[in-house]
Amino acid sequence: MFDVRQSSRHSGRPDAAIRRSAGKLEVKPVPDGDHDEIIMWVAMQCMQQQPELRLYRERGLRIGGYRSGRARPDGTLARAGRFAGDGEWSSPDHILMTVEVTSDDHGTDTRDRAEKRDGYAAASIPVHLLIDRDHDTLVVYSEPEKGRYRHRTTYGYGDTVALPGPVDITLEGEELKNYSG
Repeated sequence: MFDVRQSSRHSGRPDAAIRRSAGKLEVKPVPDGDHDEIIMWVAMQCMQQQPELRLYRERGLRIGGYRSGRARPDGTLARAGRFAGDGEWSSPDHILMTVEVTSDDHGTDTRDRAEKRDGYAAASIPVHLLIDRDHDTLVVYSEPEKGRYRHRTTYGYGDTVALPGPVDITLEGEELKNYSG
């Protein structure tokens, strides 16, 4: 993978990185400040309510069913110490939740809203949280079965979101209004 400075020069966009995905090089926007703030918002609420948990950023997971069998969620919720001793890619075992925050690029619809979600379900990750910045919504997926999540619940920015077990955390969504389109 190129570093951001190299990829900016090659892509012609100062806010983009070139990444290899499914055997192809693609230009993907570098996450902006709102993206980072949203991930930190989730992380802080998780750690305040469940201090033994951590939301790991862009942790490499081996999941079948998604592109080359590997994904880097924006956030991966697990018990502290879960990844100790792992290399770049970890098993999805004992992962409680994945988090994706949509980005402003043409691939987000397929990648974040469908392919990654289905890959996480196929890996039996109990909860997947999609924060959709295009629609100002939080979509909670749960109960993975046969490569799909059986339940989907959508909330608006500002809503209180009760994440199901094994996560058992309540997100107070008022702050998300600060990052609305």
